[in-house]
Amino acid sequence: MSADQELAGRLALVTGAGRGIGEAVVHALAERGARVLATDLATRRIAAAVAGRYDGRVTTRDLDVTDAGAVEALVENTEQTLGPLDMAVNVAGILRSFSVAELTDEDWAATFAVNTDGVFHVSRSASRRMAERGRGSIVTVASNAAGIPRTNMAAYASSKAAAVMFTKCLGLEVASRGVRCNTVCPGSTLTDMQRGMWAAGSPGDEEAGARSVLEGEAGSYRTGIPLGRIADPSDVADAVAFLVSDRARHITMHDLYVDGGATLRA
Repeated sequence: MSADQELAGRLALVTGAGRGIGEAVVHALAERGARVLATDLATRRIAAAVAGRYDGRVTTRDLDVTDAGAVEALVENTEQTLGPLDMAVNVAGILRSFSVAELTDEDWAATFAVNTDGVFHVSRSASRRMAERGRGSIVTVASNAAGIPRTNMAAYASSKAAAVMFTKCLGLEVASRGVRCNTVCPGSTLTDMQRGMWAAGSPGDEEAGARSVLEGEAGSYRTGIPLGRIADPSDVADAVAFLVSDRARHITMHDLYVDGGATLRA
């Protein structure tokens, strides 16, 4: 089967699909023939983006991944109305960028509620059903911050590290039942979240923010990007599409860094 239809007939659940990497994942999977249930807190944007495209294979539903009951109800309804899930991709995430001294209890809890608990809720619900059928693939989009310390990102990095280890542990538990679980760890990517970080650091000067990412910042102990470019969301989405495909059929519990070498794979 050609690569552009390698996911034909398969059904994917994508969280955080309303913009950025999540939206790019929806397009990447649909372009390869998959049917996609695209979810987010508000899906109006993605619904408009896919209108008239993909022969109606993309369905949108609002979903709060922090609500375990809502996640379970959505997955159950999806399997009854659209069919069995073949793939689940956890993209939903938030960033609260503060030093530990400035980080509030609410910031910490909110970050883990989305970035870690959300991954747990979706993966638990999807993997139960996949394991019963003896097939399936789950990909968690984490961050290269999960593998290297970052200043002013303790909550975000910790929540992503927890999501990575959770996904690996799940992968170990369900491997014998034909379910693969992997993570994709992006570095700096041209999303609203990235632009928000630039605006906070250099208000009104996106070019300066981008330059600091490419060149690195000694004061914050951050290296630059050896490849000399900031990722496009499609770069991350293509990595996800590979991992859910049969081309990755012997890959599980793997961490795929998509960061242009920024972490030096430390």
